[in-house]
Amino acid sequence: MIGVFGGTGFYQLVADAREVEVDTPYGPPSDKFLVGEIEGVEVAFLPRHGRDHSIPPHQINYRANLWGMKELGVKRIIGPSAAGSLAVEMEPGHLVVPDQLVDRTWGRASTFYDGPKTVHVSYADPYCAELRPLAVESCRRAGATVHDGGTTVVIQGPRFSTRAESRWFADAGFQVINMTQLPESYLAREQEICYANVSVITDYDVGVAEGDRPVTHHQVMELFEQTLGTLKQALTEFIPRAAGTPRLCECAHALSGAVG
Repeated sequence: MIGVFGGTGFYQLVADAREVEVDTPYGPPSDKFLVGEIEGVEVAFLPRHGRDHSIPPHQINYRANLWGMKELGVKRIIGPSAAGSLAVEMEPGHLVVPDQLVDRTWGRASTFYDGPKTVHVSYADPYCAELRPLAVESCRRAGATVHDGGTTVVIQGPRFSTRAESRWFADAGFQVINMTQLPESYLAREQEICYANVSVITDYDVGVAEGDRPVTHHQVMELFEQTLGTLKQALTEFIPRAAGTPRLCECAHALSGAVG
């Protein structure tokens, strides 16, 4: 089974899906899982903000979401998300498949191991080395302009960046800015689930491009809606390719040697 998280503006993927409710030790997930098939592959879909977008990024129950995916038998997850650009060449409407992360969140429950069992999982390469190239190729097959690689800085939200923060992130060499990739991607690693992201660039962060106009939520939603068809086509390309690829990556054995 392949797992898919839906982000802002992305609340449904599989037609005629059945609803599945999963109980977790961490409380309820963001919504009921929608389980169906794409190209003969079983898919579990969960909108991370809920189907009515009622859960802001800092309040998402990431642990429950990932626990639920594991309970359903998911081995590989792709987590598309709306994102801002910190680099002029990554234009609104483009897709980015990032390869690195920087964490600027705080206060989020970010591990399944709060003690007494202690686990230190390697996270040098936060996205699955097997899934990333499949995601890039699938985006290209869908006709998207896609960037292979980039560093995402994950901010706390729900507010957008100040001008000073945006300049700081861009000067540091980060390319993409988002509010949900952590701890989602790390929790997947702790569950030994492969994880990749496709970022839909909806805007330039303030001060990055000419015009210097602040980001608005309306702008994000409008651009994401325009790109949603391409993203869904990319996922339709990606899911059977991911399901048909042997799982030989480090994600599958992430806990080996990590227990303190």
